[in-house]
Amino acid sequence: MTGHTGFKGSWLSRWLSELEADVVGLSDGVPTTPSLYEDAHIDRDLDSHVGDVRDQQIVRSVVESCRPEVVYHLAAQSLVRRSYREPLLTYSTNVLGTANVLEACRDTVPVVVVVTSDKCYAEHSLETPFVETDPLGGSDPYSSSKACAELVTAAYRNSYSSDETKVASVRAGNVIGGGDWAEDRLVADLLRGALSRRPVVIRNPASTRPWQHVLNALEGYLALAERLWDDPSFGDAWNFGPNASDETSVADVIALLTDFWGEHIAVEQVAEPQPHEAPALRVDSTKARKRLQWEPRWNLEEALRRTAEWAKTYRDGGDVRAASTAQIHAHQAETVSA
Repeated sequence: MTGHTGFKGSWLSRWLSELEADVVGLSDGVPTTPSLYEDAHIDRDLDSHVGDVRDQQIVRSVVESCRPEVVYHLAAQSLVRRSYREPLLTYSTNVLGTANVLEACRDTVPVVVVVTSDKCYAEHSLETPFVETDPLGGSDPYSSSKACAELVTAAYRNSYSSDETKVASVRAGNVIGGGDWAEDRLVADLLRGALSRRPVVIRNPASTRPWQHVLNALEGYLALAERLWDDPSFGDAWNFGPNASDETSVADVIALLTDFWGEHIAVEQVAEPQPHEAPALRVDSTKARKRLQWEPRWNLEEALRRTAEWAKTYRDGGDVRAASTAQIHAHQAETVSA
C-alpha cells in the first residue's frame, strides 16, 4: 500500500490487519500532526518503508522485495487549495507517482487498485450525478491531476492488463472519519476548532458534497480487489458515493456535527475571494451497487456521530487504536443503511 501513513491508508491498514493480511507500506513520511498513523500505532500492523512514489527506483525496489498479491495506491497530494500553491508537486506526485506504481506492478502484481477522486470529472451544469463514463477534466491543478491519474491508469490497463496484472481505479466522494487532521477539510477543521476552541473559517457554506464515512469507501475498495482477483472484467473505473440523501451542504454538516459534539463550534465565513471549487459534486455508484453488491452501511448522521465519538476519545486521552478497531467491527456488524 502506498500512502499507508495517511488518513485512508491508516484506516485501511488497521482493517487489513484485522483481516490477518500481511501489509507492506510505502510512504514519504507522516503527513499531519496529529496523526492517526501515530496515535493508533498503525506501524504495528505492517512493514513500513520510507520513500517517495515519484522515485521509480524506490517504488520498484519495494514491489520486488515484497512481491505483493494486491497493491492499493493511495499516495497523493490530496488537497485542492495546496494544489494552487504547489501545482508541480501535485502533478508530479499524482501523475508520475501513479505511473511509477503501475510500471513497478506491470506483469508482476495480480491486482492493482488506484485511488483517485470524484473530482476527476469535468464539471457540467447538469443536475445528474457523475457516472464512470463521463468526461474527465478539472479546472484546478488537483482535480486535473486526478483526471490525469485516471488516464494513466486506463492506458496501463488497456495496454498491459493481463491475467498477471489486473488494474482498477476508484473514485470516492468526500470521506470523513476519526483521525483526519488534514488542512482545508471541513470536518477536520471543525474538530480542530472544537478542540482548540477557536473559530473555524468556512469558505463555501452552500457547497454540496457526497459525504460518507471512510469505512464505507474502504469496504468498496476491499470488495473490488477481491472480485478483480478472479475476474478481469472488474478492471475498470468505479464510483463509491453515499446515498442521495447524504449529498448535502457544508452548512448542514456543520449543524449535524455540532449536535453530535454537544458543544458550540464557532465558525466564520471568509470574506475574500477564494480559488475556484465546484459548487456541487455528486457521483452515481449504481455500478458498484449492482456488480459488487456494495452499499454504504453508515449514513451521514451515523458517520458524523462516529467521527465525533472518535474525536472525543482522542480529546479525553483514550485509546484511539481500540476506538478505531471497534468502529471497524461495528461497521461490519451493521446492516446496510436505507
